[in-house]
Amino acid sequence: MPPSEPHILWRNARIATCDEHARVFVRGALITRGDRIEWIGDDAALPAAPEGQRYEMHDLGGAWVTPGLIDCHTHLVFAGTRANEYAERLRGTSYEEIAQRGGGILSTVRAVRAASEQQLFDESAPRLESLLREGVTCVEIKSGYGLTCDDEAKMLRIARRLGREHPVSVRTTFLAAHTVPPEFKGRADEYVDVVADQWLPQLHAEGLVDAVDIFCERIAFDTTQARRLFEAARRLDIPVKAHAEQLANIGATRLATEFGALSCDHLEYADADDVRALAQKGTVAVVLPVAFYSLAAARKPPIAELRAAKARIAIASDCNPGSAPGASLLLAASMGTRLFGLTTDEALRGMTLHAAQALGLAAECGSLARGLAADFVVWDVESLDEFGYWSGFNRCRGVVRHGRLVRGHVAKG
Repeated sequence: MPPSEPHILWRNARIATCDEHARVFVRGALITRGDRIEWIGDDAALPAAPEGQRYEMHDLGGAWVTPGLIDCHTHLVFAGTRANEYAERLRGTSYEEIAQRGGGILSTVRAVRAASEQQLFDESAPRLESLLREGVTCVEIKSGYGLTCDDEAKMLRIARRLGREHPVSVRTTFLAAHTVPPEFKGRADEYVDVVADQWLPQLHAEGLVDAVDIFCERIAFDTTQARRLFEAARRLDIPVKAHAEQLANIGATRLATEFGALSCDHLEYADADDVRALAQKGTVAVVLPVAFYSLAAARKPPIAELRAAKARIAIASDCNPGSAPGASLLLAASMGTRLFGLTTDEALRGMTLHAAQALGLAAECGSLARGLAADFVVWDVESLDEFGYWSGFNRCRGVVRHGRLVRGHVAKG
């Protein structure tokens, strides 16, 4: 680190570290230098500034501070909408029926293929900005609406560009195994082979892939096909994830945990064996309440069983044009508490520590501790119980990313 980097003191704060010990400092302070946290603790134990230096000081006015929020499951790069399909679902047509007749994901595929990179960027940036206004400092963005190598690459390039041009860390997930494209209709096995053996190595070599995902469902890909994709990812040392047990239970969770998956997401139809596998392998259970709400699903993820097994539970927006048309992680948290029965603490850790673990980033972000990224949010709340309490009311006062105030205002001096 350059010797000129100042030590910045952020004091007069109530700090929820969201680490494994769930430490809270009622009269807390942080010291940052560059993009790292150098010290965190009780204000009374604040160390003296290094010899010959003075702290650059910020007074947080007694506000609550949490780690920067992490949205660990989004599809926010897309073109167009599927509002007509939402209207159809309101009239009683199911998501599966729409997909089986060529709508659903394939509707967005057609729009993405027709869109230029600039158009896709321009449509996606406001959705990302909506998340950033709520204190999100890290986001996962999936491909999966291109379903050709060139169009998947286009989506992943846009995801990388969003990370360069906005104050946010972006993790990219390759989801070409989202559905079978028209060119491979009736030839799902052949399509998976192309994705696994040709596209994945190429896009990984181009630096576009941080993880691999698959929609493992009765209307998409089976576990045999998922195994082939996961084996290809393992050969390249790329971590895997899975859309699992959303519409039925076909064994996706148990397969994914066999490969040490970072996360299994949705999980409405997960059973006791799935819960046991998630807990034993340390694979994060990512719940997506906006999709549950939007699809008017009848079955909830087994939260009580996951809690009893001490499985890690994360929560994400699932921002996408079909099943979760929204871009609010805080709303997802509110829905998670009311619809799924998550506690406030579970919702907060689900957007911080456990979300970081779902992306393989817990050694970098997701909690507040010495050596981790200086990513944190200043909140206008009186207590942590307000996480999950508000819906549609953003209490984010300021956002610090990599040690720099990127949104809002805090007093100096």
